[in-house]
Amino acid sequence: MNVLVIGANGKVGRHLVRLLGQNESHRVKALIRNSDQAEALERLGAETVVADLEGTVGEIAAAIKGSDAVVFTAGSGGKTGADKTLLIDLDGAVKAMEAAEQAGIQRFVMVSALHAENRKKWPESIKPYYVAKHYADRLLEASNLDYTILRPGGLTDDVGAGKVATGEELTSQTISREDVAAAVVAALEEQQTYHRAINLVSGSTPIAEAIRL
Repeated sequence: MNVLVIGANGKVGRHLVRLLGQNESHRVKALIRNSDQAEALERLGAETVVADLEGTVGEIAAAIKGSDAVVFTAGSGGKTGADKTLLIDLDGAVKAMEAAEQAGIQRFVMVSALHAENRKKWPESIKPYYVAKHYADRLLEASNLDYTILRPGGLTDDVGAGKVATGEELTSQTISREDVAAAVVAALEEQQTYHRAINLVSGSTPIAEAIRL
């Protein structure tokens, strides 16, 4: 599978690029904002292509054309304001969906956030982020794409354990970025994850098994 990663230069994205680059079943292409980011990602095994999520849908579609799947794990980052969150986490995500449809790519994996679907559980301190994730998820669910939405808990830099918990009754609220990336890889070709949103935190079930539950 030829996998295009949007947000490849982020912390989850770099883990994902590395894991895909090590997987003989996949080829990985990293969509980056500027060419300065290329060398590090190419060392991890990716081809790179330059496009901006604040550009046009047509520009993004041209950059991702030829891929079999798109993974959206981009984010504006914690140091930007609500305006960038709106432009990247919401509008950028929607542009990526539209670009995938325009380029004839059916498979789309979204990295969202735990409780994005439930307004009652949104932290007040990062509410614009959750608003963006909520509506991006809803628009993906309304699309014609074969989507999977992964909703990880609070992200840590711990070494991945290869085991997670899914479902509604979750005791943990966090997960390592490496395990999120591994869950994306496991979900890509797992048809039981199609048209589903999956909560994801650290746990005791092997990732490939957990995402099928």
